[in-house]
Amino acid sequence: MPREPNTSPQTQTLLQALLEQAQTWQHGYDLSKRTNLKSGTLYPILARLEASGFLESTWLEPSTPGKPPRHVYRLTSDGTNFALQFQSKPQQITTLKTSQT
Repeated sequence: MPREPNTSPQTQTLLQALLEQAQTWQHGYDLSKRTNLKSGTLYPILARLEASGFLESTWLEPSTPGKPPRHVYRLTSDGTNFALQFQSKPQQITTLKTSQT
């Protein structure tokens, strides 16, 4: 089994956002907006989650010609189970939106 990624508040916030739409491919930009995570924080977490086997990614071709493909992410079954551990313990999840207000 892969090593569990860092479970920092930022990672927990991202896991929660991914879990809300676990079966849907999600763009990094959309995840950034939903979690208030800056790209310098978000993309390293996404990379660690993917390296741990909790996330899968692919390139999605644009629906509008002339636009570049977009990298999208979604939880694996192991990732969903990992994220559910934190959902069942809400005191461990610290959302950035709450802490910034």
